[in-house]
Amino acid sequence: MPIDPKIADILKRIEELNDILRREQARLAEKYGFSLRKRKVIFLDVFRARNRTFRIPAWRYVIPKRLRHLLSLPFIYAMAVPTIILDIFLFVYQSAAFPLYGIPKVRRRDFIVYDRRFLDYLNIIQKAHCLYCSYVNGVFGYAVEIAARTERYWCPIKAAAHPKYYHGWYKEFADYGDPEGWEEKFNDHHAFHEAEPNAKSRGESSCDVSLRV
Repeated sequence: MPIDPKIADILKRIEELNDILRREQARLAEKYGFSLRKRKVIFLDVFRARNRTFRIPAWRYVIPKRLRHLLSLPFIYAMAVPTIILDIFLFVYQSAAFPLYGIPKVRRRDFIVYDRRFLDYLNIIQKAHCLYCSYVNGVFGYAVEIAARTERYWCPIKAAAHPKYYHGWYKEFADYGDPEGWEEKFNDHHAFHEAEPNAKSRGESSCDVSLRV
């Protein structure tokens, strides 16, 4: 089944934007003195030394500057419990359901990325906070992509009113009130495999555009 020309054009434009963003990322890497080696960030020694001068000692950071920040911590970290439960259920759901639908499973590691640990201007407490933020936001992004693929398979219909936010698969949905488009796209597992050569997941393309700016 050939890919729709409009979809092919969208994928081409996404890839072009990602090329531009990759070049910009390379420029910033040179500016701030780091390089990427697999999933590790390596800083030049001169930049590491400079970054350390900005680090706040952990013992000073323990004393909050604002009481409201301290009061908010229990509520922030209470979200760890539902997030871990969600993470487990997402794994079980896509492991069981996606093979039945013929949908490629979402790679969790594409969404949960923690490279802030390589920043020398963060102290140990700040790195722990960043680890938590990276995990929670990564799980939520992972959940959006799993839900988006499920929606693409079972209910690929655009809303009558334009939503404020939509996931990467939304543009491929049938127009509201278009029964022929709905019939063509409903339960179409081929759409996921057609997109694979262009992007490992539509969520990854979205991440490239939104997270690398």
